[in-house]
Amino acid sequence: MEFYNSEENNRIRHVVNWIVDITVVIAFAWFIVYAYGTQIPIAGHSMTPLLQSEDIVLMDRLSYDFGKPDRFDVVVFEREDQKMNVKRVIGLPGETVQISNGAVLINGEVYNENKNFPEISNAGLASDGVSLESGEYFVLGDNRNNSEDSRYGDIGNINKKYIVGKVWFVISPKDKFGFLKG
Repeated sequence: MEFYNSEENNRIRHVVNWIVDITVVIAFAWFIVYAYGTQIPIAGHSMTPLLQSEDIVLMDRLSYDFGKPDRFDVVVFEREDQKMNVKRVIGLPGETVQISNGAVLINGEVYNENKNFPEISNAGLASDGVSLESGEYFVLGDNRNNSEDSRYGDIGNINKKYIVGKVWFVISPKDKFGFLKG
């Protein structure tokens, strides 16, 4: 009788261990997908040439849970209408961003992006300078003359609480598959 109870206890222990192992693996997989694998489809041409309409990218949600966006990061933010947008961070909290004669100025000095971005033809709200408060970011699309971004009132400065994550990987189309370059 004692042998039977011991064998039964071992089976129960084995099943419980198996269930715990599966639960841990599922939880870990969910965490990885949630944290680093959220797919974001690109809509529009505001990030051309880096990203085209209908490209699919992966977003890292944890970067900004534990840190802050850096200048030149490509970020995903949620608009008031719950649409997700992808743009590049240009201005950081406490700075003043102005667009004058087609160039971006940060705190009065020309910002050299070391990229071949086109000269900006419409400065929008940034023509007189936009001051960023604590937790606010100024974003631009890479296709500077075809982008709805912080220069316009319907987007404006982006509060950090609306920045959902950082784009880090392109999964589609296949010819762009890999880490984001630029």
